[in-house]
Amino acid sequence: MEHTRIVALVPAHDEERALPAALASLRAQRVGPDRVVVVADGCTDGTAAVALAHGAEVLETVDNTDRKAGALNQALRVLLPTLDDADLLLVLDADSALSSDFLALARAHLDDPTVGAIGGIFHGRPDDAHGLLGELRPRALPGALQRNEYTRYAREIARRGGRARVLTGTATLFRVRTLRRIAAERGTALPGRPGDVYDSRALTEDNEITLAVRTLGLRAVSPAGCTVETEVMPTWRDLWHQRMRWQRGALENLRAYGFSRVTAPYWLQQVGMYLGILAVVLFLLATALFAALGELGPPRGVWLLVTAVFVVERIWTVRRRGWRGILLAAPIVVEFGYDLFQQAVYLAAATALAQGRTARWHHLSPAPI
Repeated sequence: MEHTRIVALVPAHDEERALPAALASLRAQRVGPDRVVVVADGCTDGTAAVALAHGAEVLETVDNTDRKAGALNQALRVLLPTLDDADLLLVLDADSALSSDFLALARAHLDDPTVGAIGGIFHGRPDDAHGLLGELRPRALPGALQRNEYTRYAREIARRGGRARVLTGTATLFRVRTLRRIAAERGTALPGRPGDVYDSRALTEDNEITLAVRTLGLRAVSPAGCTVETEVMPTWRDLWHQRMRWQRGALENLRAYGFSRVTAPYWLQQVGMYLGILAVVLFLLATALFAALGELGPPRGVWLLVTAVFVVERIWTVRRRGWRGILLAAPIVVEFGYDLFQQAVYLAAATALAQGRTARWHHLSPAPI
């Protein structure tokens, strides 16, 4: 295989604490990038200095009002003219770290000309500071539940044969040729401003660019082994804001793309999610009714079997996380509460979109040193 250059692009906004781990993971790659460019976007801390100290180039954005998508577009306007169609470009979040074989495996999969981009399989960064039971502390529950959720998502991708539902913003390797095609099709076959790689109007730029790649007839793949560790939201408030952005962004992207062969599975997924919410509401109402009538008791007969199967499924699907994941999944009620939280987010996102309320971008503030 002919040598292709790999350029790593790391968008960062006030990430001086997280950035060293991301850059270290790039240095540790079995097949490393030829260039590492940190895009310092409106930073008020030492992000640029940290990047330079770790051997990266720094590109500072100018008057960017379009968040991450705008920062990436500014950087790509500078970088793409210097690259060949056969070159590869990695977009890596500053708070994420790659597995050491990520680039080698991803590059090998891009030998297939039908693949437009390789997305990482993301896992929540572990909390090793509080022992085996530390994740069961009330303050640690949001992070622990996200780790279980991401473990199940990784399992789902494996069962789908590596077909990525989303080219994750945490880490995705693109063909330069693919990015140029996307920019050329903006404003015609694809939504967005002509010449932009990323649609700056999209709340979830990774979900949107996945639809763009697939609309061009290319595949989006997340191979086993292309893993990335990323931060989890530490509080329920942060998690609410993150998931509101994800869900509303997904709905807005589907509205922008309309219904097509590419978007049909995403539309069906959304319909299924909202029907699932209706089913849960009916279940809770029935439970409350039986309780009021004094008919509510422990499951018996076939319902005991159904409950047992459900418990086993919850445990089995997080077994790769070890005892931490299993202990969290076993009681059922904790993860059921997490499901209710997410369903509340889905309803709030749909309501906000229907009412035309202005969407807001929530940036996680660095923890105090």
